[in-house]
Amino acid sequence: MIIRSWLFVPGDSERKLSKGEGNAADALILDLEDSVSDDRQDIAREMVRNYLQSRPDRAKQQLWVRVNPLDTDLSLPDLAAVMPGAPDGIVLPKVYSAADVNTMGNYLSALEAREGLKLGSTKIHCVATETAASLLTFHTYLDGVTDRLVAMTWGGEDLAAALGATDNRHPTTGEYDDPYLMAKSLCLSTARAIDIQPVGVVYVDFRDLDSLRTECLRDRRAGFFGKIAIHPAQSEVINEAFTPSDEDIAHAQRVIDVFEQNPGLGTVGLDGKMLDMPHLKQARNVMDMAARIKAKG
Repeated sequence: MIIRSWLFVPGDSERKLSKGEGNAADALILDLEDSVSDDRQDIAREMVRNYLQSRPDRAKQQLWVRVNPLDTDLSLPDLAAVMPGAPDGIVLPKVYSAADVNTMGNYLSALEAREGLKLGSTKIHCVATETAASLLTFHTYLDGVTDRLVAMTWGGEDLAAALGATDNRHPTTGEYDDPYLMAKSLCLSTARAIDIQPVGVVYVDFRDLDSLRTECLRDRRAGFFGKIAIHPAQSEVINEAFTPSDEDIAHAQRVIDVFEQNPGLGTVGLDGKMLDMPHLKQARNVMDMAARIKAKG
């Protein structure tokens, strides 16, 4: 399944969980971390498990769970509580290196065996830049990481706290400051290097849908695919931005056609521009993406 929009839903809110099912998001992230207070963890775990168990058909919308960080006493109880509901995946926050992802993979193997689930069926989406150390350990993903890892996003808000910053954006331009641009670039390049989905960071001003759309399109041009949503209204905007338009598809088809009409050539001309193999690869990616989204219905 191709995932464009990932919507956070507080795990202890019956009303918001109920509304999530009708949302346009390709995936819901049932949250046990930041949106749930410590004194409601047991309540949230039970609600999330029940929600998962009552919705076994995930053809239209996947169900993921964000657990608490591995360096807390809450993470393993989170996993033990929700795995009977067979979540499609686990969102792992505040990662320090690929070692954390591999540890999560080991835990999932044990819990899948306990629940009689197919080994390897539970995937991982890591939030790769919420700790200071994480900016220095992206190389560890290249040394070997579990194939459960299928997506990676970055985080600017928790990273700012970890770095002792009072803000993460330039006061004049509103653009991210240098450490956060580095985090974004490292997330994108690492995800592409290990062939997983690089996912755009949350856009916190949930009322400004026009700016959200602009940031989605910028993310897509840069190489990200999909984005985290923190408000239900953001899902449709994200889906639209990461769905190839009719114009995108038509142009991609023309690029493919001109190469097929000139077999054996590595470089061809189209509309006064020279195109080579990377352009053909991009065009095929657009067509593949459009076909997968269409098949989702």
